[in-house]
Amino acid sequence: MPFEEKLEYLAELKRRASLGGGQDRIDAQHERGKMTARERIAMLVDPGTFEEIDALAVQWDENESDSERFYGDAVVTGWGKVDGRLIYLFAQDFTLFGGSLSEVMGEKISKLMDLALKTGAPVIGLNDSGGARIQEGVGSLAGYGDIFLRNVRASGVIPQLSVIMGPCAGGAVYSPAITDFIFMVEGTSQMYITGPDVIRSVTGEDTTFEELGGAMSHAAKSGVAHFAAPTEQECLDQVRRLLSFLPSNNMEDPPTVDTGDDPSRRIDDILDIVPDDDSLPYDVRDVIERVVDNGDFIEVHESFAQNMLVALGRIGGHTVGIVANQPMYLGGVLDIDSSRKAARFVRFCDSFNIPVVTLVDVPGYLPGIAQEYGGVINHGAKLLYAYAEATVPKITVITRKGFGGAYDAMGSKHLGADVNYAWPGAAIAVMGGGQAVNIINRREIQSAADPDATRAELVADYKRRIEHPYIAAAKGYIDDVIDPRETRAKIAHALDMLRSKAESLPAKKHGNIPL
Repeated sequence: MPFEEKLEYLAELKRRASLGGGQDRIDAQHERGKMTARERIAMLVDPGTFEEIDALAVQWDENESDSERFYGDAVVTGWGKVDGRLIYLFAQDFTLFGGSLSEVMGEKISKLMDLALKTGAPVIGLNDSGGARIQEGVGSLAGYGDIFLRNVRASGVIPQLSVIMGPCAGGAVYSPAITDFIFMVEGTSQMYITGPDVIRSVTGEDTTFEELGGAMSHAAKSGVAHFAAPTEQECLDQVRRLLSFLPSNNMEDPPTVDTGDDPSRRIDDILDIVPDDDSLPYDVRDVIERVVDNGDFIEVHESFAQNMLVALGRIGGHTVGIVANQPMYLGGVLDIDSSRKAARFVRFCDSFNIPVVTLVDVPGYLPGIAQEYGGVINHGAKLLYAYAEATVPKITVITRKGFGGAYDAMGSKHLGADVNYAWPGAAIAVMGGGQAVNIINRREIQSAADPDATRAELVADYKRRIEHPYIAAAKGYIDDVIDPRETRAKIAHALDMLRSKAESLPAKKHGNIPL
């Protein structure tokens, strides 16, 4: 065959690979309101930077005619750049075999992840798959297992992002679950182990795909999804935005950005945000907006466990992770969901050299039978473990109150925080005065001529003697009591001081976090 004909043959193979399951199925994908795998890639990466690999991969069968082969199988793999930085990505192609995972697809994704680990760059998976390719049997299951292994090996080494842009069922959900962040699209993406039909036949429960595994179900109820977006475009924009805060791997620091915001900027209006009365709510986002550069931050798990807020922002141009109690919801108490939400975020930050800034306004742990039976002891311990294990710079500010064991859990000095501040109105105690006098002075109150007046007097005395930051400051548990208007400057200066922090844990294979 002449060389020109060979080039034409190659071009024809690649053209066929680019069409996936064919134009009819591409049209059907568009009718569902979904983009194709290649359209998604083009939207995610910088223009002209995507380099495809394994476009001609196929399960070779000598008995098949060339026209019967689907080159590239049901996934597109390669590398490109986002904001000029290298990333690896795979995009499952729903137009071909419903995006189901075959042995070939497993091999392609595994090869890509191996490359990412060798070069130290993030992996992004654009998932749109009906699950395992049933007709391939155990070969398909082996492909999943190979991917799971690499997800675990890459965990904490390179960022791994999963973008669910269609169905993700059965074993397919476990790879995303191991990755660092999961993005979903409202109305078109679902994640579930078994679908509604199987659930109905086994348990008798009646549900829908969206109710069972839709974006908002997982973003608000299960906590499986970290981000939910109305459209695929907005979802991919979120991915690009998140990447801008992250390093490429665990040996690098996050990128530094010239934000033009003076690190020593005074926050003159912060006194109007946090009420003195600790029973009154406020939105901690208003505090965070004034602390970070230009009020710009990206909230993670925004709709889940809303009594805790976790986010990535910048202070002095450097990425920081922010953990904050949210008084707008349940008074900012710690419970099962908020503890595991914050714990996993702290561990992510620690894996990728992102300092942790903690804003504390916590009344304690949520009481109740449901919490105890749900394992709040174990789940609450995860947060203690995460802070104590983290070796990145840790700075904590108690804005209003830190009561009981929740004070310890929220980045206290006792768990290895480097710099701890408190505002002058901060209350640090085993419990609030109202609860404390009911225990300490119970008999005195019961025997008083006017129990209500006596109780009010005792509470006032307790607050005066105990509910302030100066006992903790006297013991060195608080490094300084600061003017709230200097909060940003104090954090920025402490971060600058801690830039060269070097701390290591005792030699061990790994700890045994209470999972």
